[in-house]
Amino acid sequence: MNEITDAKLKKYFGIAEEALRKAQNSKEGLKLENLKKARVDFLDTVERYIFDAKHFLDKDDKVNAFAALNYAHGWLDAGVKLGIFDVKDNKLFAGVDI
Repeated sequence: MNEITDAKLKKYFGIAEEALRKAQNSKEGLKLENLKKARVDFLDTVERYIFDAKHFLDKDDKVNAFAALNYAHGWLDAGVKLGIFDVKDNKLFAGVDI
């Protein structure tokens, strides 16, 4: 799959908008014991998305490879925002104060 169809965009807009609504209507769930484990979980998730991206690329599915890479980077950016990664590189990470 090397094309982003209208149907695929509609599907992913729907998923993203539904997830945003759930997040907006949720309570804060931050607990220190969860945050300590988050770094390991975030890094594992990023590694898996990069692995998936390579798998998609091997199958010549560039659209899903690109999507998986964007998910990976989103997790990295979120980790920086949460403070579980202490990086000072605003070229690689969104919203880094340096």
